[in-house]
Amino acid sequence: MTQTLHRTDEQLKAAVTDELKWSTPGVSDTNVGVAVNHGAVTLSGEVESWPEKQLAEHAALRVRGVTAVAEDITVRNSWSGINDTDIAREAGEAFARSVTVPAETVTATVHKHVITLNGEVAWHYQREAAEEAVRHLKGVLQVFNAITLKPVASPTDVKAVINAALARTAQAEGRDITVNVNHAGHVMLEGTVHSWAERREVERAAWSAPGVTDLTNALEIHY
Repeated sequence: MTQTLHRTDEQLKAAVTDELKWSTPGVSDTNVGVAVNHGAVTLSGEVESWPEKQLAEHAALRVRGVTAVAEDITVRNSWSGINDTDIAREAGEAFARSVTVPAETVTATVHKHVITLNGEVAWHYQREAAEEAVRHLKGVLQVFNAITLKPVASPTDVKAVINAALARTAQAEGRDITVNVNHAGHVMLEGTVHSWAERREVERAAWSAPGVTDLTNALEIHY
């Protein structure tokens, strides 16, 4: 019989710190602080770029026993020679070079080094591709993705596709997941999984279904 692992806050803090050093060496070299309170992790400090900020959060979520992550990391604004116009121009060029962002579907507005993406695409991966195209640009402090998706399938078809995808993934037998889809293409995931990694895997599988326009992940983690 497998016993559930219950870690103290000090053990979780050490584990998160080790995960940062192991999986994100570029982040661990910066001033990132880790605090844990009843399983909830708070990350603080400064990093050099927006992607590093996301990597630190993802690293903490991978640690078994972490119940939540509050991210209070700031991005250093060390690009005094780069202004909003420069970033907007480079964002447009990045979209033009991308083979996964449909032409003339996405726009980027920039204010104080923060990018907001707008537009409408057919697939979630295209929305993710647009964000990926700009998140590594120099001078970017944050990216807000407000791109919407077009509903292209019936709720019944969407639900069937998602359930089939979940059945193909690892550890499917141990899951207790309910999928509901409304006529606008909004997916609701409810039930239980065994880790944050599995929770993200289920969400990624659901987003891959054609016709999904929005998703609420209400899955609970039972270690």
